[in-house]
Amino acid sequence: MPRFKPLHAALLSIAFLGGAAGVAGWEHFSPPLAAAQAQAPAANPLLVQGLPDFSPLVDAVGPSVVNIRTMEKVTRQGVEFQGFPGMDPDMLEFFRRFGLPVPNMPPQQRPGPQGNEGGDDGESQPSGVGSGFILSSDGYIMTNAHVVEGASEVMVTLADKREFKAKIVGADKRTDVAVVKIDAKGLPAIKIGDVNRLKVGEWVMAIGSPFGLENTVTAGIVSAKQRDTGDYLPFIQTDVAINPGNSGGPLINMRGEVVGINSQIYSRSGGFMGISFAIPMDEAIRVSDQLRATGKVSRGRIGVQIGPVDKEVAESIGLGSATGVLVSAVEPDSPAAKAGLQAGDVIVQFNGTKIDKVSDLPRLVGNTKPGSKVSLTIFRRGKQQQLAITVADVPADESQVAQAPEASGATANAKTLGLRVTDLTAAQKKALGVRGGVQVAEASGPAARAGIRPGDVVLAIANTEVASVKDFEAALAKADQSKPVNVLVRRDEWAQYLLIRPQK
Repeated sequence: MPRFKPLHAALLSIAFLGGAAGVAGWEHFSPPLAAAQAQAPAANPLLVQGLPDFSPLVDAVGPSVVNIRTMEKVTRQGVEFQGFPGMDPDMLEFFRRFGLPVPNMPPQQRPGPQGNEGGDDGESQPSGVGSGFILSSDGYIMTNAHVVEGASEVMVTLADKREFKAKIVGADKRTDVAVVKIDAKGLPAIKIGDVNRLKVGEWVMAIGSPFGLENTVTAGIVSAKQRDTGDYLPFIQTDVAINPGNSGGPLINMRGEVVGINSQIYSRSGGFMGISFAIPMDEAIRVSDQLRATGKVSRGRIGVQIGPVDKEVAESIGLGSATGVLVSAVEPDSPAAKAGLQAGDVIVQFNGTKIDKVSDLPRLVGNTKPGSKVSLTIFRRGKQQQLAITVADVPADESQVAQAPEASGATANAKTLGLRVTDLTAAQKKALGVRGGVQVAEASGPAARAGIRPGDVVLAIANTEVASVKDFEAALAKADQSKPVNVLVRRDEWAQYLLIRPQK
């Protein structure tokens, strides 16, 4: 509001007149002004800071940022580009002119450069534009895996307009990190920053080639750290404008250090909507070191399927707070199976590190060197236990957990819960990879409302393992059925806790 501007200017003058010069000149103020100044609160230093000047950062970091163009061999066999349903023709022409891949379009139907839509069999066509940055002076460059995926040829253009054909050293889809190499020396390597020092609200800058427009600079602030998006990594969230072509470019802090690789945006339109995500550099460097050494990334695995632990389940099984991860299934002959881990266990610590959310465990296990011996702290049937486990390497093809077979055998009634269960045969237990449990033959009333279905396998009830119908009935008889009863249920390859609430 206009009337506050003069007051703000006056406060700034008072703030900057502090120190020896201000004290020496105090008598020059009229008594009313001096009295007003004496009563005025001290100016907040955060309010007198101006907007940052990014030009020194651009001068320092710009030479380390590169433009990446990829070519892809396609076999069109006379297939002509006829357009893409639902997309504006002007936007299609934009993608065509800059050689960018059309979103959700099969590679064989992508438009080539203007005037060359068909092409001969096996002809290389532009497939994408991205960004990257120089890791080392001898030509190693970091970018996103999706930038170079499927490329038959990768061209790197430096800030000084020199162009090189690059070799793909390695790419890791899981983290979306890739390293390419060009034959050059004395290149301006970028400085690597400490992600742990990065603060929410801190200014950051991006340099890249959005829509093929090289050396484009955008800026914003860090919106969040450790942001889970369902991917393997905890992302840095910012409001820096990121668009197609920015992928693989650096996220720079105010010290001129790269703290992340711009990788993803949240969008309903395909364009920037104020939320972008960057891969933290500590994770990216860990991956790039392995790619440079061996061309691939080796990750640990223990062979479990996991899910979240909600508050009600945590209270019901005696865990207290909703922490850790629920083991839904254990792969046969996996490290977890050999260590004695069971479906229904809650893993609360991995090698001494607390597990707060589902995404924590895959990251910790994945970052563990295969062959390492670690400890698991689990919560089982009301108490914590320690298990020793040897981490294995992630195989090329993940094995699948056995499917649950059909029910058979003797029956027993559990009328209060609306359940009728049967014993499992030895063959069924072997197929499921379980030592006990009973199978649900019928589910009605409270059990059906809880989500239990015929064919499910009950592994435990009221925090008590069941190996047979007899065990099930004994555990049920001891349970307080005036309160919700927790039931550990296995369905197909998954296990989860369900709460059967008493009928009122």
